Amino acid sequence: MTPTLVRQHLPQAGSAPRVDQGARARDWSEIQERMLVPLYEAVYERLEVGSGTRLLGLGCGSGLALLMAAVRGAEVTGVECHSPERLALARERLQPAAPESPARGGARLVRRTPERAAAAYNLVTAFEPIGCLAGDSEGLAELLAGAVPVAERGTPVVLAGWGPPERCASSSVLRVAGKLADPLRSPGSWRPALRDDLEEVAQRAGLRPDGSGRVSCPFGYADVASARRGLLSTGLFDAAIEATDQEQVDKELAEALHPHRRADGTVWMPNVFRYLIATVP
Repeated sequence: MTPTLVRQHLPQAGSAPRVDQGARARDWSEIQERMLVPLYEAVYERLEVGSGTRLLGLGCGSGLALLMAAVRGAEVTGVECHSPERLALARERLQPAAPESPARGGARLVRRTPERAAAAYNLVTAFEPIGCLAGDSEGLAELLAGAVPVAERGTPVVLAGWGPPERCASSSVLRVAGKLADPLRSPGSWRPALRDDLEEVAQRAGLRPDGSGRVSCPFGYADVASARRGLLSTGLFDAAIEATDQEQVDKELAEALHPHRRADGTVWMPNVFRYLIATVP
């Protein structure tokens, strides 16, 4: 789950079949994205998101967090530069089919950070959790570099990350991605989250830390097949698929999920996610 780092796979001789990014984005929207709803709710409640909020959502994915803010009355803009498939799904959620009808909450959805507007943003969020892909903090830093100049002074900037591995049951499953990926050829392979990931990104962006919190975000799925689709949709296993093949990843992923399967066939993995609130100087 991150800024979203879903890779576009180019066919090569002897490589695994190209990933269907449309299906992957749909799995994210229908299965995985809702796992972070407690994080969105906790942040919006703490920052009192409402009718006076002008929100810029970085790495907005398929738009669920933006929709929740718009329902609260916020004016929302989403940036999704890595996955046009997720951006298309966000448009389905947030913008009406009829061109003459207003978008929900005045929603705008773009591929890059918008230019400075007359009314600057007074909240910036980056809810795609960092800390599990090598190099994902660099991608977030690039997004922040474009966002900070279009925000008001003192604007809260919310960064999200995975909690300590020992507090995240999903870590045991995500280790499959690190085991199968060749770190020499896969700079985007999985790694355990580090304690200061968020603070380091904020510091590089010139932001001032101003609070933090932890939120329980359990991953719950109807069955192992649903869990596999949801986890694959995060992009955290893409490097492993490139280094091996889809069949090998599916097999080892199913084995790793087995200890988390309950008697009724559902899969349940308690996790803790962390957020940092920093401010624009």
